[in-house]
Amino acid sequence: MAQAPKKIRLGDLLVSKQMISEAQLQHALQEQKLSGRKLGHTLVELGFVDETELLTLLSDQLDIPFVNLKQFRFDPDLVQKLPETTARRYRVMILREDPDGFLLGMADPTDIFCLDDIERQLDKPVKAAVVRESDLLDILDIAYTRASEIASLAGELEDELQESALDLAEVAGDVGDSDAPVVKLLQKIFEEAVNARASDVHIEPDETVLRIRNRIDGVLLEQVMNEKRIASALVVRLKLMSGLDISEKRIPQDGRFNLKVSGRNIDIRLSTMPVQFGESVVMRILDHTDGVLPLDKVGMPQAMRERFRRMINRPHGLVLVTGPTGSGKTTTLYGALSELNRPESKIITVEDPVEYRLPRISQVQVHERIGLNFASVLRASLRQDPDILLVGEIRDAESAEIALRASMTGHMVLSTLHTNDAITSAMRLIDIGADGYLVATALKAIVAQRLVRRLCSSCVQPHTPDANEQQMIKVLSAGRALGEVAFKTGSGCPHCHNTGYRGRIGVFEMLEINNDMAEALRTNDISAFSYAASHTRHFRPLSFAAFDYALEGLTSLEEVMRISAQVEDEVIDQGA
Repeated sequence: MAQAPKKIRLGDLLVSKQMISEAQLQHALQEQKLSGRKLGHTLVELGFVDETELLTLLSDQLDIPFVNLKQFRFDPDLVQKLPETTARRYRVMILREDPDGFLLGMADPTDIFCLDDIERQLDKPVKAAVVRESDLLDILDIAYTRASEIASLAGELEDELQESALDLAEVAGDVGDSDAPVVKLLQKIFEEAVNARASDVHIEPDETVLRIRNRIDGVLLEQVMNEKRIASALVVRLKLMSGLDISEKRIPQDGRFNLKVSGRNIDIRLSTMPVQFGESVVMRILDHTDGVLPLDKVGMPQAMRERFRRMINRPHGLVLVTGPTGSGKTTTLYGALSELNRPESKIITVEDPVEYRLPRISQVQVHERIGLNFASVLRASLRQDPDILLVGEIRDAESAEIALRASMTGHMVLSTLHTNDAITSAMRLIDIGADGYLVATALKAIVAQRLVRRLCSSCVQPHTPDANEQQMIKVLSAGRALGEVAFKTGSGCPHCHNTGYRGRIGVFEMLEINNDMAEALRTNDISAFSYAASHTRHFRPLSFAAFDYALEGLTSLEEVMRISAQVEDEVIDQGA
């Protein structure tokens, strides 16, 4: 039998150590009765005690180690010695195997029933260590990957296709048939993607194999399957779920559907395209569980955030958020909308597609096939007496002109544009056909943004810059004396799928249009506009902002170079 931990009354112990008051303990006990959660979790959730301090105290009192899983390199094969259901039910994982038994990381190391049950399953003595529950759940999501289950289900579906001459639509089953192999396979694919925090899933048939690739932190990670024949069944099933034409394979199609994965409400935007060996499918995953991020949480520096907030609260004008696909533009705009969403303001959005549903806001989905394009919806919107308009994207001269004129007639207009940086965005409006005087009069501010990968805290290590990086440091330091800076990189570990990065952080630049810039726009003088913009007081290019993160050890010089390569060469040259 597992050695029983010392018996302790956590609440009394925290009061005796003066970490909480008696009144806080009684309040937490009342909350615990309502929620059914453990007392320690309740105290942390209420903010009465810091989780790390609580776990350190438990470690001392129980005479067991406290293991920080963020810096712990786990062995996926060792973790999987416990069935996933057991690991999740007890909130436990195997940390280490010794000759005399196993060391278990536990969210609740006082749970003697858990220790006894796992000792029986492993048929070896076990000892407990205390770990953070949130870190433990993250590792369980990573360790219990669905890759093997996906491969097994793919083989099952391949067998069904070989044994039967059924039509593919019949093999794909009815939309409600949850037992069909193709449904089980897709469910596992989505579970794997959501648990890995993927933004997109790519299903790509090749000549002899099928590739399923998840985009995690902006980078694709692939799983290759030999069962290429299942690609058609997957595509048919996805088309049925999206309400698309399953008989049409010659032209691209777009659709969307909703599903619940691992308890989370997921919206899937699907795009199909005919390729050499079948149809390629790309699915954008939108997780609505956490709702819209407030403006304070999008990652914009405080000083810039206050300037941006001042701009969007003006009575009229055009404010642009720019960057490539997947750079977080929509997140920033919805953060701004959630702040502007007040009972006294009428807000209309024109989007393709509507990504998040917001109360009190009139959101219109563009539908090009029936003539409901950005321009026609914008014209109709202006007759609805709005105070604020959000245009999902300015795509052509017509939508640009309507948005600009609306901003000149008492409306605040927010929109996006696909450009490399803030300086080129204003000239891009003129390039697509908007009149210079309109842009000069209406445009008030431009925010450009990117997402850089955050270094994995479990495998971060010192980094010595190479010659190219040293040259970049010289340019981006812009004459500042940096002193001894410890740049960092990630070596790769199971936490980050061996990429060295886990999560992303926003990089922003903001340009407020002043008189000199407006005059240059009126005359279409690109060089005068660039000079005035680059010499305005608050303007700092994206690459400089990314370099600040590298100085803080949040990202690598490799990521800074990637951001710098995406902006115009002259942006870097400004620091030379």
